Amino acid sequence: MPGTNYLEEIAKALKNKIKDGDIITVSEKAISTAIGNIVDESKIKPRKTAYLIAKYWMRIVWGYFLCFLARMKRENIARIRNYPLFEGARHKQTVIRYAGILQALNVWSENGIDGSNLPYAYVALPLRKAEKVAEKIRKYIEKKLGKKVAVMIVDTDKTYSFRNFHFTLRSCMVRGIFHVKCFLAYVFGRFLRLRRRATPVAVVGLKLDAENALRIAEFSNRLRGFGTGRTVWDMAQTFSTSLTGVSWEMLNRMKHKPIVIVRLVR
Repeated sequence: MPGTNYLEEIAKALKNKIKDGDIITVSEKAISTAIGNIVDESKIKPRKTAYLIAKYWMRIVWGYFLCFLARMKRENIARIRNYPLFEGARHKQTVIRYAGILQALNVWSENGIDGSNLPYAYVALPLRKAEKVAEKIRKYIEKKLGKKVAVMIVDTDKTYSFRNFHFTLRSCMVRGIFHVKCFLAYVFGRFLRLRRRATPVAVVGLKLDAENALRIAEFSNRLRGFGTGRTVWDMAQTFSTSLTGVSWEMLNRMKHKPIVIVRLVR
């Protein structure tokens, strides 16, 4: 919840469960929500550009052309073809404001701006200084619990891998993973069926190459699960309500797992 002391909550969850050398992976969205790094899109006034993207770019270009190149599922194609105009325009305006118009042309994975597992019209923004946040968590764990661990902040947005080349559509602090803003990167990665894994946004306390960071991020992401659903559509279906009808009370009924302890075995 906004205003939660996430450092204390992390320490409480890890007490008597961790050892020196463990890797603590934490959901970026959970941290963003706790520190209030979220936007209420009901207060966003969309401009003409955002409406055009929602009505024509999303519904037609993505809905009837790019969706096939990106090998999207029928269910998601139907959702894109019926992309909500008003709510969708507000969302695209948010993306334009905080990430730029190139990110707004993505079907989703808009630089980590995401509304799943958040109520009403809220969306979480990516952490601006994720590495500093991870280091803050690492130091707090060491001081509070007396354990020397590594900390990784993870996002469900995918990183695509072509042999030793890794790229993602969102900002990332891990060396060897390249940030590509163009929507064609998503189409390219999906069309060629490149390997896709959760994105390690930042890592501190341990030197990891991109491949091992991706491996740990994906492993922890699978264990963490998707809470109320992968997308806002899935979340709405879970609670049988509208896209903006989910409340904090509904979310509190579900079990969320924002922290995963990874222990490397030699």
